[in-house]
Amino acid sequence: MEIKEYDLTIIGAGPAGLTAGLYSSRAKIKTLILENYLNVSQIGLTDMIENYPGFVEPISGMELLEKMRTQTQKFGAEIVGIESINKIYKENNFWYIETDKFMIKSIAVIVASGAKPKELNVEGENKYKGRGVSYCAVCDAPFYKNKIVSVIGGGDTALEEALYLTKFASKVFLIHRRNMLRATKILQERAFNNNKIEFVWNSVVNKIIGNNNITGIEIKNLVSNEYKILKCDGVFIAIGYVPNTSFVKDIVKTDEQGYIIVDSEMKTGTEGIFAAGDCVRKILRQVSTAVGDGALASESARLYIEKFKGIEYK
Repeated sequence: MEIKEYDLTIIGAGPAGLTAGLYSSRAKIKTLILENYLNVSQIGLTDMIENYPGFVEPISGMELLEKMRTQTQKFGAEIVGIESINKIYKENNFWYIETDKFMIKSIAVIVASGAKPKELNVEGENKYKGRGVSYCAVCDAPFYKNKIVSVIGGGDTALEEALYLTKFASKVFLIHRRNMLRATKILQERAFNNNKIEFVWNSVVNKIIGNNNITGIEIKNLVSNEYKILKCDGVFIAIGYVPNTSFVKDIVKTDEQGYIIVDSEMKTGTEGIFAAGDCVRKILRQVSTAVGDGALASESARLYIEKFKGIEYK
């Protein structure tokens, strides 16, 4: 297998990975960014971003991501698409990353692999994936024009999904296991003021039902313990995320959910490996925090690489 050599390899091409690539390439570090074709950055699935500093008018996630990508490539970072990472191991103080296409030899690695939507794990979910079950309103909302849909969750993502779906659907049920939302207040205000959204409180999905496609969901009220069928044509699941870290679980320390544990300098505790973005343990996962993580990880990696080469500033 072909071996490509780099000073720094960044796994992930979302805001954290691209920012790390921007900083490292500007520092004249030979940098490779691995982009997974099968794992699209969450920002690319976001319809509207209005809390990223410097943009007075809202910007789509994909547009912001493309701007970051162009800026990073401008300074020389190489971005290569892959489908999988088979293994990562250390040999003679270098890190080797085996992908489905080639082998990489690298002094340092930044893991910025992000996260993927969490599944409900209820009856019918797998059966109706792509036939009514979705994890991305921006991707699938147009299929539900003038139809009834349900959104599961109570955080920012769930409300953003619900609000976006009102542009197409005739009605949106928002089902939450509690009697209050954890989403930011401005999103709550917009959702409460939207007459297409109906809230179903203290309830969880027991199973998803249908024939060839979804016809409804069975929900359980956690207060009364009563079950009922809610008729709908689609279900959008927005209950959180699972970090894409399985490929490094034996190399770095993670918490019980799989998020990588880092210090204030984005060091993992494993020499030469750093982490940034949605795959690390932290209290807030936003584009702005991912960008900050990426910058810190890049600086820590730069210092490590220069020390490795014996060219650090003393």
